[in-house]
Amino acid sequence: MAKRDYYEVLGVLKTASAEDIKKEYRKKAIQYHPDKNPGDKAAEEKFKEAAEAYEVLSNPEKRHRYDRFGHAGGAGNFGSGGMSMDDIFSHFGDIFGGFGNFGRFGGFGQTSSQQRVNRGSNLRVKVKMNLQEISTGVEKKIKVNKYVSCHHCRGTGAANGTSLNVCVNCKGSGRITRVTNTILGQMQTTTACPTCQGEGKTITHKCPQCNGEGLLRNEEIIPVKIPAGVEGGMQLSVSGKGNAARRGGINGDLLVVIEEEKHPGLIRDGIDLIYLHTLSVPDAILGAPVEIPTVEGKVKVKIEPGTQPGKVLRLKGKGLPEINGYNRGDLLVKINVFIPKDISRDENKQIEKLRESDNFKAKVVPNDNSFFSRMRNMFD
Repeated sequence: MAKRDYYEVLGVLKTASAEDIKKEYRKKAIQYHPDKNPGDKAAEEKFKEAAEAYEVLSNPEKRHRYDRFGHAGGAGNFGSGGMSMDDIFSHFGDIFGGFGNFGRFGGFGQTSSQQRVNRGSNLRVKVKMNLQEISTGVEKKIKVNKYVSCHHCRGTGAANGTSLNVCVNCKGSGRITRVTNTILGQMQTTTACPTCQGEGKTITHKCPQCNGEGLLRNEEIIPVKIPAGVEGGMQLSVSGKGNAARRGGINGDLLVVIEEEKHPGLIRDGIDLIYLHTLSVPDAILGAPVEIPTVEGKVKVKIEPGTQPGKVLRLKGKGLPEINGYNRGDLLVKINVFIPKDISRDENKQIEKLRESDNFKAKVVPNDNSFFSRMRNMFD
């Protein structure tokens, strides 16, 4: 099913400020929060949809890409579509603060504690793609050096044969509440427990391999399917393939940035391709079969007799596909005619004879400015 427009999901205009976006997301999150709608799958989906929209529109870089490319900017995985409820509360839990129990995940069988959920950092890699790969789509195997869960302690950080202990300072809640008397009355503040750093558990005997972190450095080869039609600068997100989190938290994502390699002969213009082909004077006058390069290989094209310099030939469907769409661009061949500067005496005599012919005298031909106004700077 096609995703709804993120601005529509939050009910804001495209010109909305960051504060307006946050305010409207808070309203939607409270409206569809699982604690208010227990067992309501439709409300749960709307809750996730709002979180996905907010994740993109609250990030200036992601919002700019979304405004430019739409959902295609992330190749179907732009926002938090792969995030679980735990992920959403880990990212945006502070937004629900002050509204009863909405800061916690009570509606889904969790405790009322606010234990900190560790999250691994994202990894960003650049992937080079040529026009042929962009035309067909490709699976790239990407080697990354990253943090992975320690296999000796299974990511817990505790030595083999030992287990994590409930923190005696916060009783496993991960939070410490203090009440202070002030001239305005009692003030209550809640902070992360300093003993367990908000995790609710402590380690008595650390794993000697990872020193209690639950992480080790290792290389991993990750297959990434890149759809046809992507453009340079687009970013794909592979959920859960970034750095692992400390002590069994939520893995970060792998962010794949597309870097488009220049083709030696073809110029990209959206989904269209442009090629400059130069003819000799005889070929332009008499016509000739020529070979034109495309992303799939060379194709033969017949040049009609009397072809004028600047003429544009359109090879239908020989461009690039539209990302996540059904359209395909064209290959536009701009014709140039080579005029030699140095000619022999015999060639000069023959051309002098042609000059006297009425058929070779210059005639005014109207220009087709619709194409060249767009392409003017490409061929200067």
